[in-house]
Amino acid sequence: MYNRAKTIHIALFALPILIFINISCILKFNKPHFCTENPNATLSIALRSGTYADVISKCLRDFEMKYNIRCDVAEFSEDALHKVVTEDKAGSYDLCMVDGSWMAEFTSKRILANLTDLGYELDEDIIPATKKICYSDGALYLAPYYGNVSVLLVNKLMAKEAGFAMEEIDSIEDIQKICDFQKKRHNLGFMTRGDTENNIVVDFLPILLAHGGWVVDENNSPTIDTPEFKRAMETYMALMKTGRTAKKDDLIAAIANKSAAFAIGWPGWYTPTRNSHMDYIAFSGKTTKDGERHNASIYGIWTIGIPRYSRNKKHAKKLLEYLMDKEIQKSTIPFGGVPCRYSCLLDEETLHKFPQYKAVCEALEGGVYRPIMEEWPKFYTILGSEMKSILNGEESISMGLYQAQRKLESAMMK
Repeated sequence: MYNRAKTIHIALFALPILIFINISCILKFNKPHFCTENPNATLSIALRSGTYADVISKCLRDFEMKYNIRCDVAEFSEDALHKVVTEDKAGSYDLCMVDGSWMAEFTSKRILANLTDLGYELDEDIIPATKKICYSDGALYLAPYYGNVSVLLVNKLMAKEAGFAMEEIDSIEDIQKICDFQKKRHNLGFMTRGDTENNIVVDFLPILLAHGGWVVDENNSPTIDTPEFKRAMETYMALMKTGRTAKKDDLIAAIANKSAAFAIGWPGWYTPTRNSHMDYIAFSGKTTKDGERHNASIYGIWTIGIPRYSRNKKHAKKLLEYLMDKEIQKSTIPFGGVPCRYSCLLDEETLHKFPQYKAVCEALEGGVYRPIMEEWPKFYTILGSEMKSILNGEESISMGLYQAQRKLESAMMK
């Protein structure tokens, strides 16, 4: 009797622990597993947390069931993901997400497996410009998975009040007119992010591209102290006078609630419906109605690749092929997925439910990757700091750009 009571007591004591362990495992990997107790392989996947990881996790149940391969998912912030992937020499991860701006570093340090050698290639359905970052010396190392690309966030009602339908907003000149109109009504016009040097630079880049400028030349040498950059700064500051800086969530709320008219944003931030007042369009890359059109959308694409030290490359390739399948990618759209495929973005059924994907496709077609250089974090930190001084009125545009050019030239030589 005593032993039985003791056994029951131990079981009751252990039950909450077992439940806690089980819940912890589910939370860690974001889902239970659907393979058998004896899977053919176990893959460890390192993903960027948020919507990016969510859409991949939604696909894994069917993959596990189909191939009897267990997938353990670990989610990380952007900086943490960069750290774990670059420092992994033990083969801890078999598939990982990679920000496009990391490609130069990952190539020089040989962090990724050569997908061409593994027998994988990208198909023609993928938007051509999104593939550019994926190759090095003719070999494929990455596949463009999540088509994050800068778009113009717009409050449709505020544009209409200023006399513009969404399809009529065709230049920075039009944006300025709408912002000036709303400013006179004591509303906010153009919202920007000013919380980090990276955000200051990235939000400005579409305006710079529309003026025919860029931050580096073909040799990755700084091109900051230029007439194009100066004109772009003047335009940007004129837009900023109609609004204010804010963090992402406050910026989105202001436009959605008809407090502000415009901002540079990203599809992953917000999913408009037919009834919502906030929508987004592809930025035209024109300064005036009759001006030259430039590619002016900035890529923030999240790619997927296989780490060089993975010990499960064969099965990791199978997962990569599965995730890149056009039907699988199409199935992620209701959960916030943004494929880089024409067949997904321009699908009639997709556009009926999510008409904004036409704008996303246009933005992806005219997208530009941030400079492919290992020094990019150092670069945008220096540039963003000088731009912040200009925007806060601490330096003139001419002096600030001169200082940025000199500092970047010095930093790039080290």
